Amino acid sequence: MDTVYLDTETTGLYPEHGARIVEIAILDDDGRPLLDTLVNPGCEIPREASDIHGITDAMVADAPVLDSLESQIDAATGGRHVVIYNAGFDTRFFPDRLERAGRVSCAMLAFADEYGEIGWRGTPTWKKLSFAADHIGYRFEGSAHRALADTLACRAVWKWLQDRGWR
Repeated sequence: MDTVYLDTETTGLYPEHGARIVEIAILDDDGRPLLDTLVNPGCEIPREASDIHGITDAMVADAPVLDSLESQIDAATGGRHVVIYNAGFDTRFFPDRLERAGRVSCAMLAFADEYGEIGWRGTPTWKKLSFAADHIGYRFEGSAHRALADTLACRAVWKWLQDRGWR
């Protein structure tokens, strides 16, 4: 099964409270973009979100809406192994759009297991993507907290995990 990597940037943390996607990137296993676009969320981007990813209302004004990208998302993920850093977050923004994926894996959980730091609940401690990238010696291409740069970093972490036997 082919592997692809996905990342999003959003207007907030909780889609169930109205947060929406403002950028999406999907890369193939060789690191080539299958989809890399800003997304018009149909609402204002809160300053707190823009302060993190740098995406503004003006930047997304003429971008496509998420529904118009459905066929591209399906083509990029359908039947494939989709790897996401913090899949529990990103997948909430795709309640029915990743159902065609062959499999979805969370690189953050896999990295936490491999890194081996145990938290107060007796489970592996989750680490930010920037920590994982730094740990493996990866240097971001582009700005962290932009979908393409984060997807490239996720791919690097997953490849590092694969070298250690993760599948």
